[in-house]
Amino acid sequence: MTFLFLFGGGIIITLLVILFIFLLPLLALISVLMNDFPGNEKVIWVLIIIFLPFLGSLLYFLIGRGNRISR
Repeated sequence: MTFLFLFGGGIIITLLVILFIFLLPLLALISVLMNDFPGNEKVIWVLIIIFLPFLGSLLYFLIGRGNRISR
């Protein structure tokens, strides 16, 4: 079943999921590095995103973006 999903009619869906899984951490890292955070939060978010790429990115977009320092 999985083989058919990967190489059958669902190849476009599979490629989109793979792209999303790799693109989300990259976008999260760019967002963290481009913004200012109080204290050492920037370093903490970078480490979380590097060691837990998908989960860390989701947590950053759900929780971390609200802690940014506005310019």
